[in-house]
Amino acid sequence: MKKGKIVLISFLIFAFALMGGLSTYFMFKQNTDIIEVASSSTNKSVQQKLKDLGYYKGGVDGIYGPLTKEAVTNFQRDYGLGVDGIIGPETLNALGLNNSASQSSSDLYLLAKCVHAEARGEPYVGQVAVAAVILNRVESPEFPNTISGVIYQPWAFTAVNDGQINLEPNDIAYQAAQDALNGWDPTYGCLYYYNPETATSKWIYSRQVVLTIGKHVFAI
Repeated sequence: MKKGKIVLISFLIFAFALMGGLSTYFMFKQNTDIIEVASSSTNKSVQQKLKDLGYYKGGVDGIYGPLTKEAVTNFQRDYGLGVDGIIGPETLNALGLNNSASQSSSDLYLLAKCVHAEARGEPYVGQVAVAAVILNRVESPEFPNTISGVIYQPWAFTAVNDGQINLEPNDIAYQAAQDALNGWDPTYGCLYYYNPETATSKWIYSRQVVLTIGKHVFAI
């Protein structure tokens, strides 16, 4: 009898240990998934930013729940990002929440990509001018406050709509982007540019023209 009790107790201990192990495993998997999405502090920052933008209606608690995922997904869709609901570098960039070091590197790369996609073949000063317009928009309260947010704003740039933004930038585009980041603005503060030979928007012609560089007209 004693031997039977010992066997039964041993079995129960093993069963509870197994259940505990499985429970710990699933908790670990769940926590790992949350960590892969973003840390709690990052989630709070994202929630607050999305709340300010009108995408998120829940509490700023750092928990990546259904409401947060829905808000992230809607934001990604509206800003032309990959719609996966994950708070990755691209989404953080668009929200203006990346750290300064990685932000600086990714900003240069994305700005160069847009310059290459939108203005390759234009005079060098014209490529710097395109980059300057993007940076002027970042500083303007009328546009998103990050380079990624400006570039991926819906219907803002033809190169984003037709996929040319995915082309790898050349050295000239990089240099033009860097010159603009260093403060060179050949447009004197312009917020818009267009090619009058291909522009289809009637609204763009209502903007005040400042100058023309190559095939692009720059306006405010």
